[in-house]
Amino acid sequence: MDEELKKEIILENYSNPSNYGKVEDSSYDKYNTNNDSCVDNLNFYIKIEDNVIKDLKFEGEACAISKSSSSIATDNIIGKTIEEAIEYISEFENMIDQKPYKEEVLHDACCFCDIYKQNNRRNCAYLPYRGLKKYLENYHK
Repeated sequence: MDEELKKEIILENYSNPSNYGKVEDSSYDKYNTNNDSCVDNLNFYIKIEDNVIKDLKFEGEACAISKSSSSIATDNIIGKTIEEAIEYISEFENMIDQKPYKEEVLHDACCFCDIYKQNNRRNCAYLPYRGLKKYLENYHK
């Protein structure tokens, strides 16, 4: 993915985020994720039925990287089983940790493949994944 396309994907998902907005529906669970070192503080609303993530929305205050990463993550995770979502998160972790990863699994999230070069921005890009991973690991408990 070339640099211009990466920037375009990030800017588009920041300016016009998918799945953005508060949910007032008791069939959704809510969880929060934030970065201690900056203003990023996002609430996520998730609906799981029959082990499938039927919907995932978010709202709150965040930088361009966190907001665009949340938009891309929600787009790519809706419709996946819990196991598939965890695999997706693992691939993203591999990418930002400079380990081998499957581009075909991550789709547009590959726009963050160079984020490791700025460690503080790495935390921003990983924010939605960290929160979802924690939520899913505790979902069946």
